[in-house]
Amino acid sequence: MPGQLILVRHGQSIWNLENLFTGWRDVDLSDQGRVEAAQAGRELLHDKLEPHIAFTSVLTRAIRTLWIILDTTQRMWIPVERSWRLNERHYGALQGLNKAQTVEKHGEAQVKIWRRSYDVPPPPLSWDDPQHPRFDPRYADVDPHSLPAAESLKDTLSRVLPFWESRIVPELRAKKNVLIVAHGNSLRALVKMLDMMSESDIVEFNIPTGIPMLYELDEQLQPVSRRFLGDPAALASAQEAVRKQTDKK
Repeated sequence: MPGQLILVRHGQSIWNLENLFTGWRDVDLSDQGRVEAAQAGRELLHDKLEPHIAFTSVLTRAIRTLWIILDTTQRMWIPVERSWRLNERHYGALQGLNKAQTVEKHGEAQVKIWRRSYDVPPPPLSWDDPQHPRFDPRYADVDPHSLPAAESLKDTLSRVLPFWESRIVPELRAKKNVLIVAHGNSLRALVKMLDMMSESDIVEFNIPTGIPMLYELDEQLQPVSRRFLGDPAALASAQEAVRKQTDKK
């Protein structure tokens, strides 16, 4: 059998707390996010899950979540690889805007299309916008024309998939347990691919911060099971909180 696959969305970030569109903007964890990351590590310990290698994005909130998980599980020694391909979906010109206020300005239906539709990206950043990722030194070695100015979930899956196939699949086939600490949409892209979930179903699938999700896979890397770790009531509450982020106050 291949190794186990553990997916964790980073703990609550400062901008999650403030209900802002974050995307590729680099913000840190909130105090609650650090608590969530430590609890994610304790859930791995409780289920006796021992990752052999870890992957994360190049954004601080995911990297720090991974650090805390590995510290909590006393596995800081395992190999770690960071890739921009695991970054959150790029929210384009919405980045930094308050979600509820954006609903008030553009309407709930339009914002839900931008935020959760499968193939409609939000308004893009201009090529010369200082916030365009081509100006960020962490992407200096990436072809600037490969860097997004805005993405749909479909676009996110398109850039995650090559990394999945080239780096993650070989580790699973080598019977290594793989931990991926990333973001709500880069992980939803993986869930859609693994579970062959429909476009309509993935739009409604909510991944809360800091709660590990475990996949058991067969020899063809098809899911045998998928489950969140921890208390079911806490999971349901956290998923509902994600769903309600664009509700008007």
